[in-house]
Amino acid sequence: MVIALARTRALDGLSAPEVTVEAHIAYGFPAFNLVGLPDTEVREARDRVRAAIMTSRFKFPSDRRITVNLAPAELPKEGGRFDLPIALSILAASGQIEPRKLNDLEFCGELSLNGSLRGIRGALAVALAARKAGRTVFLPTANADEAALVREVKIIPADSLLAVCAHLTGQTPIAPHTQPSTVLDDVKSIPDLADVRGQFQARRALEVAAAGAHSLLLYGPPGTGKSMLAQRLPGLLPPLGEDEALESASVFSVIGKFDTKRWRTRPFRSPHHSASAAALIGGGSVPMPGEVSLAHHGVLFLDELPEFDRRVLESMREPLETGVVCIARARQRAEFPARFQLVAAMNPCPCGYSGHPERACTCTTAKIASYRERLSGPLLDRIDLSIEVPALSWTDLSGGTAGEPSAAVRERVLKARERQMARQGVPNAHIEAGRVEELCAPNAAGAALAEAAMRRLNLSARAYHRILRVARTLADLGGEECPSAAHMAEAIQYRRRFGGNR
Repeated sequence: MVIALARTRALDGLSAPEVTVEAHIAYGFPAFNLVGLPDTEVREARDRVRAAIMTSRFKFPSDRRITVNLAPAELPKEGGRFDLPIALSILAASGQIEPRKLNDLEFCGELSLNGSLRGIRGALAVALAARKAGRTVFLPTANADEAALVREVKIIPADSLLAVCAHLTGQTPIAPHTQPSTVLDDVKSIPDLADVRGQFQARRALEVAAAGAHSLLLYGPPGTGKSMLAQRLPGLLPPLGEDEALESASVFSVIGKFDTKRWRTRPFRSPHHSASAAALIGGGSVPMPGEVSLAHHGVLFLDELPEFDRRVLESMREPLETGVVCIARARQRAEFPARFQLVAAMNPCPCGYSGHPERACTCTTAKIASYRERLSGPLLDRIDLSIEVPALSWTDLSGGTAGEPSAAVRERVLKARERQMARQGVPNAHIEAGRVEELCAPNAAGAALAEAAMRRLNLSARAYHRILRVARTLADLGGEECPSAAHMAEAIQYRRRFGGNR
């Protein structure tokens, strides 16, 4: 009777809790049992592990009673990531490799029937947890570049079960994987703002949104450049810091979609308006991140905003405030980051031509009201900037000069962000409510204007705080110490909705 241990990692949201794989081999009725709350994919490991061991020219103890326990038992286990540690624990328990060779090491990988290793989801989370534990981790070669982005952790890439065993026995050592060369902040691939003709007010709003990480709503007739403007926002944003890049990459790693070529590039997500709440917020029997989490530290663009299901849009209210999504299921609870910058676009009415200078609107007043009522007041109240993108004349389109390029605007945005980070450590849009009046207090003239606006426009406390944050951003773009009356007036103007006030 022999017991052997191998360490691995499960996946719980963005964390990778440790799992101990215990293999027990004893005489008795031949069987191969997996215990410790495995799901269907993990239970299927019995067949994959048996075939992989045999095709790798090891002996599978099929004449013994094999019990493999995945501890802790209360932690749900899913996926094929446990194949490699299960196979190694069985080989150690059957005496084909020394059990002590598995000490202070961690193993993750899915085995194919011929013993080769396939990539897994969440390799970044595994590497981060292994660094904290101070252990070396064996991963499939397909995940090596991704995991090596985590500094100060030793990653051993392996192609097969046989290669791992050859390394452990000292026959053919595998060199640790080095950090890959990656593309850093590749703004050249992002469309340039100079492509947008006219629309100077919308361009100004886009710059303000980029400088302070504010949410933005663009509304106007079809074909006026709303989508073009939104697609150019990532090119104005500062590059991701290493910690931010790891957080963003970890979300993509969890769903198995991380590309090392996009390292330190801000994500831009644009889901279709038919997306469900689970697709946008996250969900599933095994909780998975949605679009709001995939846009973490990046941009979430919702085109045709009123066409989204109202309940789907309402589910964004909490993430917009907290920057976190909590998904609870019967057996599992997961938390995903969702600090995204919302940019939305919409038409002013169902036909799109309400208020158009040349084309007549065919919608009734009731239809227009019903269309706009698809967006609730509480949701609109959480959007910092709202700007009309009007139709352009033929002269503006054909003879107008190209707008200011993204590089020039980005330089001003970077300077404004530097002031914010030096002052409070976060962009203005993320200032805590308790510090807004301390950090964003306007001068005397600005305070008087704000008081008048509160009374006349009947603004909510949330709207007032958001106006102060936007005014603070405008002051930062101008290099001024505190918001002035002009800054407050411009910030208040951005609260106007569809020709009225909210």
